[in-house]
Amino acid sequence: MAHFNYIQLDKLGEGTYATVFRGRSRTTNEIVALKEIALDAEEGTPSTAIREISLMKELKHVNVVRLHDVIHTETKLILVFEYCEQDLKRYMDEHGGALDPPTVRSFMFQLLKGTNFCHENQILHRDLKPQNLLINRNGELKLGDFGLARAFGVPVNTFSNEVVTLWYRAPDVLLGSRTYSTSIDVWSCGCIFAEMISGVPLFRGKDNEDELLQIMRILGSPSDHLLAKMAKDSPEITLKPFPRCPKVDWAQVLPKASPAALDLLERLLKFDPAERISALDALSHPYFTEVTDAPYGMMAPPNFGYPSRHQQQYGVAPPMYATQPQNPYNVQYAQPQYGR
Repeated sequence: MAHFNYIQLDKLGEGTYATVFRGRSRTTNEIVALKEIALDAEEGTPSTAIREISLMKELKHVNVVRLHDVIHTETKLILVFEYCEQDLKRYMDEHGGALDPPTVRSFMFQLLKGTNFCHENQILHRDLKPQNLLINRNGELKLGDFGLARAFGVPVNTFSNEVVTLWYRAPDVLLGSRTYSTSIDVWSCGCIFAEMISGVPLFRGKDNEDELLQIMRILGSPSDHLLAKMAKDSPEITLKPFPRCPKVDWAQVLPKASPAALDLLERLLKFDPAERISALDALSHPYFTEVTDAPYGMMAPPNFGYPSRHQQQYGVAPPMYATQPQNPYNVQYAQPQYGR
């Protein structure tokens, strides 16, 4: 089926609210991803789609998947995205799980770049996980699926705690916090970092309570003082007795990781959200200036520069390498026959 300037090709995947197809532009022959969202005659356009469109039209960065067009028909809404060959989950599965150190460093740097760009533009992604990180043939990693994303401001708004797939959900959210901010995405970045190194998810809980227990078995149980502080910062947090677990050395958890990688991971995965490093500061961590002799056996990084050694003081960001899209955000309204 053709939608104006786009020819629909094969189906890539299907979710609760949308089906994604590979497509091709009639005018440029460029391969694109067509995200089709069925419209309910009574309920109208899903709030997740409205949210995704309104946020993504503002985000123009090489590490955020680009929204080319929006096509509105009588029966469906079609979001036209740049096409990426696979997501990080599939990429890891195809390479045996764990990735080689240079590839981990490249993907982690790009993940933090995209996340920081969102945060600088007052947007929380809220659902960072390997399935929502897209990778193209040039080795560029891009944040995708902004259906749960939210804009935030100061003071911090109150948000739902039913966000982020369980294994990548921060402990403060698991405890019921609804006043979180950028730290929620930073926690998810840390979980993804560990998963790229080891090849398996770091915290594999069965439910909220079990997920908290999995976290405490590595980070150790938070002190009563810390829990009281978190409850003061977020009064909606529900406190209850937790088993006492000692902290485990990260070197035991991820024995193949370098000391610098473990140091960055520890800064990303702090139980207290107020102690987590920001995405901006993480970008200038020494981990990204390490010299490695390992060849790029999987995916060479795209053409960008890590921070130089004199930029290792936290708070100094590496050079931006955002690119502006060639086409402005465009909304097309189809004639009725195109939606049938």
